[in-house]
Amino acid sequence: MLNYSNTLESLFSLQRRGIKLGLEHTTNLLNEINNPQNNFKCIHIAGTNGKGTTCAVLQNILYLSGKKVGLYTSPHLVRFNERIRVNGRPISDHDVARFFKSIYKKAEQIKSTFFEVTTAMAFDYFNNQKVDIAVIETGLGGRLDSTNVVFPELSVITPISYDHQNILGRKLETIAYEKAGIIKKDVPVVIGKQDKVVENVIIKKAKESNSKLYKVDLRLLTKINTDINGTEFYYKGEKYFVPLLGKHQVENSILAIESASIFDQSIESMNFSKGVGTVKWPGRMEVLDKSIYFDVSHNEKGIEVTIDTLKEIHPNKKLAGIMCIKKGKSRERIIKLVTKYFRKIYIFNNYNELLLPANELYESLSAEEPNFLKLGSIRNCIKNLKSDINEGYVGLIFGTHYVAEDIYKALEISFDADII
Repeated sequence: MLNYSNTLESLFSLQRRGIKLGLEHTTNLLNEINNPQNNFKCIHIAGTNGKGTTCAVLQNILYLSGKKVGLYTSPHLVRFNERIRVNGRPISDHDVARFFKSIYKKAEQIKSTFFEVTTAMAFDYFNNQKVDIAVIETGLGGRLDSTNVVFPELSVITPISYDHQNILGRKLETIAYEKAGIIKKDVPVVIGKQDKVVENVIIKKAKESNSKLYKVDLRLLTKINTDINGTEFYYKGEKYFVPLLGKHQVENSILAIESASIFDQSIESMNFSKGVGTVKWPGRMEVLDKSIYFDVSHNEKGIEVTIDTLKEIHPNKKLAGIMCIKKGKSRERIIKLVTKYFRKIYIFNNYNELLLPANELYESLSAEEPNFLKLGSIRNCIKNLKSDINEGYVGLIFGTHYVAEDIYKALEISFDADII
């Protein structure tokens, strides 16, 4: 009998090895299982913000067009299995345990990291499931990311901005160079809206790779209307509705539409509108309770876009929030942004080793603004947030994926990992 709990404990223990940029370990590990990534078609997606949503909409469109679709994303919200899906359904506990047991000794010999093993697991599962196409999101960067062993049918790059500067570099050009590293020789590439400096880096890489470059033309986007239920928009004269909030989700949806149409020109128009209109992607401006929203935005640009969306929906309300930050983030810019817009921020004790300790975050914030309060638990924070809402505030929980389970439990919300 394979034990799922023990498997996860052993798997997550590999996080002690940290992040190792480079393809050698992944290549060696995949060689041990006969390179399953060579047996299925895939679309490879990199970028800074919007990768997950673009992946989710794209896989939805492809699924509705009759394809068996694999989806590999990270990190997860509640359960590890969310990272690896086929037709929207997460990998089973049994398959997670089975694979890890089969690869464990080799992974120890190679000294594989958590993400390297998880990537190999996804590729093995997609091969065993005989998917028609897999949508694969990079973990960090692109050029040296474990997923970059694939040779895709199409490369997709979402908007690039500052993130993981301690690993990818301090300059936007350097970050763009790393993420453009997913572009392969003679493989077409689709890009979302980019800063000019980023676009120039991508254009150069595409030319070097003889890759046809497609740029989303947002001039064809008109009439955007966002309310608490989602966002309606017109693109190329066609009406769409995405059950996600904000203009950025419209842009992510359009990137997915263009990517799907380039990959398969036979997809019917109704599958585009239905694929966008039925997407499920929790943790993205998700309405939790009355006027409490949850968004996993965790870098300056992502948080700024989230705040803009919140202010568009609730233009006359003051902002109160619950905040976490991952270790290693350049938090000065984030703190400056938060202190500009929020009247109140609550911080709770978290026990995730990947997150900045509450005391350290509190010290950084309290030096800027007196209305930042450290409370013991997420439940206490939510209790205070609800009181603020009764006084005319709107609430936002943001900064990381890693507290999603605690949030859902505190609000007694059941989480459904199936996204189709």
